[in-house]
Amino acid sequence: MKVALNIVFILAAGLIAGLVLRASRQNTPNEVPEGAVVFTNDQPLDVDATRNDEPSKPPEDEAWLSRFELIERSGQKVSSEDLKGRPYVVSFFYSTCPSICVSQNQKLRELQDEFEGQGVRFVAISVDPETDTPEVLREYATRFGADKDQWLFMTGDLDYIRRVGAEIFRQPVDKQFHTERFALVDAAGEIEGFYSWPEPRQMDKLKESIRGMLDDQT
Repeated sequence: MKVALNIVFILAAGLIAGLVLRASRQNTPNEVPEGAVVFTNDQPLDVDATRNDEPSKPPEDEAWLSRFELIERSGQKVSSEDLKGRPYVVSFFYSTCPSICVSQNQKLRELQDEFEGQGVRFVAISVDPETDTPEVLREYATRFGADKDQWLFMTGDLDYIRRVGAEIFRQPVDKQFHTERFALVDAAGEIEGFYSWPEPRQMDKLKESIRGMLDDQT
């Protein structure tokens, strides 16, 4: 009798573990890079639980989609070729996000204020383009005092934005799904590094990197 009970307990534990593993796989729409944190609004941001002071660097030996073109809130098409010549910071967001994206865009507002009138731009790409039309993005941008020339808000086709996120900026993105990382791109269009905006030291290093790029242009 005791042996039979042990067998039942072992089988039940195995079944539960299998169901948990299956559910976790089904709930993950894309592979997440090591060290990245994904925000989906399912839970509040816990900065202490994800603290990491060091930015990451892109791999140097992998081939990816080399250019992109999206629609800016002005209604004009803007390509990665248009952005060359000045460094820029890329982020992913969506306008109906009630918490995480608001905090993220407040960080970008701080960067815009600190580098006002200087040669760095900020490129925010929507991961809910069906909702985030140019008209919606124009209204959304005013909430953060976004300068129309320095801070761009981009939209387009969701499948294409998935490719832009994964193949160019090495970030898993999907509808209303994105990471907490800013990608810093230099004036030549090359990714310099990825910076987690909830991490104060990484934000300081992002500012240092931007200043260094601006100094190199003078």
